[in-house]
Amino acid sequence: MLVTIFFLITFALGVAGFYAWQYIRPSIPFVEETSKDRIQAIKRLSIGGHEVASALTELIEKDGAGEWPPRSDHDNWPQALRPYKDIYLELIPLLSAAPPSLDDAVNTVRREKYRALMRKLLTERINIAVVEAIMSSVEAGNLSVLPRDAINGFYCCVAVCRHAYRWATIPVVKVAQLETVIDFPPELDAPWPYLQRYFGVTAESGNNTANVVHNFDPNGNRVYKINVGMSELIRSSEETFFRMFYDLEVLALPIYCSMVQAVASYDSNDKLSTIKHLEAVSTHLRELLLVFYENVHERRISQSVWLSYIQGFQGWGVGRMIDGEFVKYDGLSGNHVLLFQAIDAFLGLDRYLTDEAMDRYIPYNQRELCLSFKKHSLRNKMKEGDRADARIEEELGKIVKQMRVFRAAHRTRVMPYLEQPAPERLPMTAGKSVLKGDTLNEALKLLDDMMATRLRETV
Repeated sequence: MLVTIFFLITFALGVAGFYAWQYIRPSIPFVEETSKDRIQAIKRLSIGGHEVASALTELIEKDGAGEWPPRSDHDNWPQALRPYKDIYLELIPLLSAAPPSLDDAVNTVRREKYRALMRKLLTERINIAVVEAIMSSVEAGNLSVLPRDAINGFYCCVAVCRHAYRWATIPVVKVAQLETVIDFPPELDAPWPYLQRYFGVTAESGNNTANVVHNFDPNGNRVYKINVGMSELIRSSEETFFRMFYDLEVLALPIYCSMVQAVASYDSNDKLSTIKHLEAVSTHLRELLLVFYENVHERRISQSVWLSYIQGFQGWGVGRMIDGEFVKYDGLSGNHVLLFQAIDAFLGLDRYLTDEAMDRYIPYNQRELCLSFKKHSLRNKMKEGDRADARIEEELGKIVKQMRVFRAAHRTRVMPYLEQPAPERLPMTAGKSVLKGDTLNEALKLLDDMMATRLRETV
């Protein structure tokens, strides 16, 4: 009898639990989408003709080789291209020195020796005619010889080889900063115009996509390192710093997709879905910004080594005569990061970079995505008095607030790194080259003023 009663009670509770589950199930979050799921959803929108979805799909399919962050193959290249990687890896242990020399004559000899060795190896191992034939074939549309992911890897390799030759010693030293023109070995110049045209940029210095984001293999390992053989403090700070930029793009994909879906939902007059996608943007942005907050501090990236051993390699500051005019190029900048440009465009904010800088450093398909976000910015579509639009404006305001907090934190955290003593060089950032100002404080004040201005503009 007791067994029967127990069975009946258990059965009743089970039935009640089943119906309770059916009732509450819609409020339980769905299983997290994979990157492949997100990309397919955007592709379906692009097939339907939505402009922003098409721009993101174009970026992922072409520049990303079907994925995002971009997939980069650093190994499966035609035989004629492989020496570029071999030469970089062979010479990179000779690039860094500790402590840096303050003697201009010593630094000049050291740099000339490094450059002479690189020129020798390039001449011996690379057939320029074959390299140009491969690149011409790719430019003509023959991607079988060098698929998109291999193009990404090769772009990165040539870019970092050019940076290694440009500086020829790390830390960056004054005699290198004072150069205005560099005659690169023809082996480093030969493929570069093809790569510039493929990605739609004009700078001779590479960019955040080429030098940083493409510098990871399909297993997530960073390929072309800088401070090989240096202390653990230098090497770990370098790895943390550059991996942070790759991780940002990993976490940025759901943000790009949610922003596209928010625009598409609004255009379909599905404002409840628009709100849902904006909430997703806020959630994912919060997770993404943690990458910055958790890494840009002394315990993860040492202030004592960052300026001399990590930042300098990504600078540039030289140029050449073009149509009778001297054109100087800068190096990499945090302002090259797609995520921040895309969010600003989505929010309808004016760009930080000039049109000229965008054309020089930001790949064409990234520019097109940002232009599309700006064109379809929801903030330009809000109707006064519409309750759903008011709710949408509230969600957009939360995204703006997160960006303001980030820019305030960035301004506070970056200055101690830039204020570190580096007597071997003139005050410089990678993205601005040698800074103007008679003293370090004057130079950094100009930079701080620019960051303060951008913070005020984020509204």
